[in-house]
Amino acid sequence: MAITLSERAAQHVSAFLAKRGKGLGVRLGVKTTGCSGMAYKLEFVDVANDDEDIVFESHGVKVFTDAKSLAYLDGTELDYTKEGLNEGFKFNNPNVKNECGCGESFQV
Repeated sequence: MAITLSERAAQHVSAFLAKRGKGLGVRLGVKTTGCSGMAYKLEFVDVANDDEDIVFESHGVKVFTDAKSLAYLDGTELDYTKEGLNEGFKFNNPNVKNECGCGESFQV
């Protein structure tokens, strides 16, 4: 079981954490929402929750998640892409069976 970051994503997160001046890594989770049922949530972690956090590390950056989210995220690679004027994180999740047209939510 694992969640990984591409090298580009890890560099982006590291640079942002350095700019913020604090942070242990990023937290990746899922929430029930959207037209397909689930959506990703991504936030910076300043304090770890030792009782609930499962921690992975890629390219020197820690990724935190919880057991409930890991069931939907196992095998996911978080990438950072630039396509034309758009840039942002891309979730390469092998568990996704269907995505909504707007790309904001997914089904597993």
